Amino acid sequence: MSLSAVLRLELRRLLVQPLPWVLAALTLAWLAWRFILMLGQFLTMQVRLAAWADGPGFTDLVAVPLLAELALLACAVVPLLCMSMLAGERRAGRLALYAGMGLSARALVLGKYLAALAWLLPWLLLVLAMPLSLAGATAPDWGKLAAAALGLALLLSTLAALAIACSAHVGHPALAAVLALVITLALWTLNLGARWAGLEGGALDALAMSTHLQPLLRGVVSSADVAWFVLVGALALALAVRRVDAEKARG
Repeated sequence: MSLSAVLRLELRRLLVQPLPWVLAALTLAWLAWRFILMLGQFLTMQVRLAAWADGPGFTDLVAVPLLAELALLACAVVPLLCMSMLAGERRAGRLALYAGMGLSARALVLGKYLAALAWLLPWLLLVLAMPLSLAGATAPDWGKLAAAALGLALLLSTLAALAIACSAHVGHPALAAVLALVITLALWTLNLGARWAGLEGGALDALAMSTHLQPLLRGVVSSADVAWFVLVGALALALAVRRVDAEKARG
């Protein structure tokens, strides 16, 4: 059994299980409603905005806020999507079976991870299609929109890695979802206490997820922000591989 076989098997599971479809339907319906509301507010403000030389436009008032709402939804959706990927296999006794078939821990974890991305990235593209559908009638800031889309892609890939690592370390899918949600919220709000105390730019700011996502949503792409997401995701996947390897060694 190979990485591609794990990827195909996990994609089939995502396609036949009801939870991914329910999550997609509910979140897209909510975001479509929010898009309509934000678009209506933008249209009512258009006359006043035209009087500002450098005032905010469609991208600032509709497209980027829509992606910011997607980021908040992702904090709950990704743990639910990935909670069974390894914890469910453990409960069903299939991890030992995979080991007996010669499947490496790295191939198992990466196959699950790529399957999660194969669901999450089209989800992001469907949300992006909402503001892009009006590109001919508006004047989008393509650079800012591309930076925001990159930020969301990095966020989703990192959240998926964290959720899979949590699924690798606990014995029940529900516990994996709760643990991933707690870690995500902790990373998101890590620097809030320091900011309330008037301390900004310290170590807590550098570790917080929101610190690295917000510049991307504003259209500012820096190697430090991209590296944060890549390193956190890689660390989470490495911990998941190590955990599965340790189970194989014990059993």
